[in-house]
Amino acid sequence: MNSNDPNHSPLRDVAQSPEATARYLADVQRVLLDIGKNLETLAHETRVHLRDTHVEGDRWYHARLRAMPVEKALGNVLKNLNSLTGGLEKSAYKRRAHDETVVNTAKGRREKELERQRKNNPPTLQAAPNPQQQGAQSENSGYGGPTSIYDLGRESA
Repeated sequence: MNSNDPNHSPLRDVAQSPEATARYLADVQRVLLDIGKNLETLAHETRVHLRDTHVEGDRWYHARLRAMPVEKALGNVLKNLNSLTGGLEKSAYKRRAHDETVVNTAKGRREKELERQRKNNPPTLQAAPNPQQQGAQSENSGYGGPTSIYDLGRESA
């Protein structure tokens, strides 16, 4: 690829390699975790400030009730951020698994094709007869060899 190509995307190279994809997703995850730490601190500080904000005539729980929607919104952001970082890990794993599946699929197809060829064209056992076996066959013409493993020690009549 030419770097002057207007259609060239640096992420195209990353997407083509599972290792590069894993590194990139790990970098993104690292950044998001840093942002998450800041958001956790912000959520904590916001909670403290909002719950300390009392208006004249409030009962003890009014400030807390006013703060709950803001706390819930920040909590949802943190929950979504944690889901996002978990999804990044899963994506990196799935990307690597995809490449392994592609390699295994090619191997599996080759093995199936060989098995299919073996099944359709069974190998013939018509090897050139050994001269020693020919002599033994002419001596025993008309009689078969041992019929079971118990007859192996006996000679045919």
